[in-house]
Amino acid sequence: MAINTQVQDGIARIELARPERKNAITAEMYGQLAEALAAAAQDDAVRAIVVHGASTVFCAGNDIQDFLERPPLSEGSSAVRFMKALAAQEKPVIAAVNGAAVGIGTTLLMHCDLVYCADDAMFSMPFVSLGLCPEFASSLLVPLSAGYHKAAEKLLLGEPISAEEGSRYRPRRRSKWAW
Repeated sequence: MAINTQVQDGIARIELARPERKNAITAEMYGQLAEALAAAAQDDAVRAIVVHGASTVFCAGNDIQDFLERPPLSEGSSAVRFMKALAAQEKPVIAAVNGAAVGIGTTLLMHCDLVYCADDAMFSMPFVSLGLCPEFASSLLVPLSAGYHKAAEKLLLGEPISAEEGSRYRPRRRSKWAW
């Protein structure tokens, strides 16, 4: 299983556990993430949720081969179910980031309540260089937290953002998206 879950002392821990692929997310993993969030939401003993990566990387983004074979083309896709579950989560979602957070690895952080970063955390949104449009409201949320010009620079040029630089962006209020 590429997603490990554990509930202890009121904390649901959700781990991206595919270190051999730098925790790149597959369609199956999106489904497991959606299920883990739903289970945490239903468990009255869970007071908060922590999402983190295994090993030295938070998330390398989508597993490109899997993404090409099983693109999320419908509202019922596992990727959309996961992002809806994350955006609608009523319990606090905390991300612990070490190493790289690429593409969806960065985007999902914008839907968390708190993000804690190790000194080696590095964020990247290489959508334009890959010929993709930013996903799941990142083109709206980055400007809200970083300002238009900095967001344009990061989204259009795909330049990485260090943990130190990211900490200077003003926090945004978490909003519940009406999907």
